[in-house]
Amino acid sequence: MATAPPPAPPPSAAQVPPAQGPSAALLLVPLLAGCLVAVALGVYGKLHDPTRVGVLLAGFSSAPAAKSWTATGAVVFAGVQLLSALILYGKLGPAPGWIGAVHRWSGRAAFLIAIPVAVHCLYALGFQAGDTRVLLHSLLGCLFFGVFTVKMLGLRVERLPGWALPVLGGLAFTLLVGVWLLSSVWFFSTSGFVT
Repeated sequence: MATAPPPAPPPSAAQVPPAQGPSAALLLVPLLAGCLVAVALGVYGKLHDPTRVGVLLAGFSSAPAAKSWTATGAVVFAGVQLLSALILYGKLGPAPGWIGAVHRWSGRAAFLIAIPVAVHCLYALGFQAGDTRVLLHSLLGCLFFGVFTVKMLGLRVERLPGWALPVLGGLAFTLLVGVWLLSSVWFFSTSGFVT
């Protein structure tokens, strides 16, 4: 009569693979991509001969007015995204089911509105260092698109530490507001609220 083999002994601690938790090292590739984007924009803006021909959108009297108002629109949508992120992370109470869609669409709108502004800056003006305000504006603009790249790529990475996306989102928001303060707010303070 055959007997059943004895049960296998439980695995020892050395045989059980450790559970893989969050790892900040997973941000390395997105960080490299973001650095490449920021540097590429800066190099292109510096090497490209500015055309001084701005992107003029219908309804605006000048390219600087169009740039200032569209940048303001991008900041408004970025503010909606910041507020919706605070709700998603439970900082402002329970999150309704629709807040995720508001967060995603406000971010998309902010980015799409920022594109004509970036095209105007790079194509018409280039990377400039004439004075401190303009240099900071150029640097922050390049850094914004670099950080935005890191954040968007980081969304697709599993096992990121819980702090990564809020920090990247907050940094992108801060850079965008800095760019806006150095351009749109400066324009409005010198030219008024012309359209």
